[in-house]
Amino acid sequence: MSGTLFVLATPIGNLEDITYRAVRVLGEVDLIACEDTRHTRKLLHHYGIGTPTISYHEHNERERAAELLAKLRAGLNLALVSDAGTPAISDPGLRLVRLSLDDGVKVVSIPGPSALITALVASGLATDAFFFGGFLPPRSAARRARLAELASVPATLIFYEAPHRLAASLRDAHEVLGERQAVLARELTKLHEEIIQGRLGTLAERFKTTAARGEFVLLIDRAAIKNERAGDQAETSVAAIVSAFEAQGLDHRAALKRAAHQLGLTRAEAYRRLVMEKELREI
Repeated sequence: MSGTLFVLATPIGNLEDITYRAVRVLGEVDLIACEDTRHTRKLLHHYGIGTPTISYHEHNERERAAELLAKLRAGLNLALVSDAGTPAISDPGLRLVRLSLDDGVKVVSIPGPSALITALVASGLATDAFFFGGFLPPRSAARRARLAELASVPATLIFYEAPHRLAASLRDAHEVLGERQAVLARELTKLHEEIIQGRLGTLAERFKTTAARGEFVLLIDRAAIKNERAGDQAETSVAAIVSAFEAQGLDHRAALKRAAHQLGLTRAEAYRRLVMEKELREI
């Protein structure tokens, strides 16, 4: 009989944010696969758990997944954890889960904390539909192109972002998506937890001069804020989306056509908005 793989969520900051079931399973399994054994041992020590640990991270995932699958085949029960939150959500784990399922090994999810859900329910933005995009690309051209692809998604957009890239990401989001309501959730469940609300433009301006510290979740409203000077015309920037597609190598005509499709507009309407944006910038 094969063992069971428990995909187990751990606290994202506050060590009290763990379920009774998760603590029990961590104490009962034969081995715990963790992103950083030193980090996980702090949690295990806090709850008096002495289960052996083994490293499983992005640099050894391919080789270690095969090794762990062999242990599962041999009948051992394993818990898979990341440094914080739910494994496989912008963290290692997917490879082992897929291999286990393909091999007929039982996979059990032990639910618990997830930074994206924790941030969403405290953001005040719509929760009926949301899109999680993980980390945005580190380079501006790729990041702007990615944002352009998501501009017309009818859902709250959620991203993780590193502090040293936050200012640039806010600037690109503002230029590509237009003026939208946004929220930054910082250091969730920790001592310096902070929920920062505001328009994308305001947040971009703030963090242009303010050093970002800690771990961030960026949430962006699905709807552009109406442009008072343009009546019912939303401020989603056609020019910024065209620019992002041009950065991918498209000529201006093809980029405009792609932008029109992205925004659900005819090419003529997209061109009209492009001209209007230029005129507004010159006012």
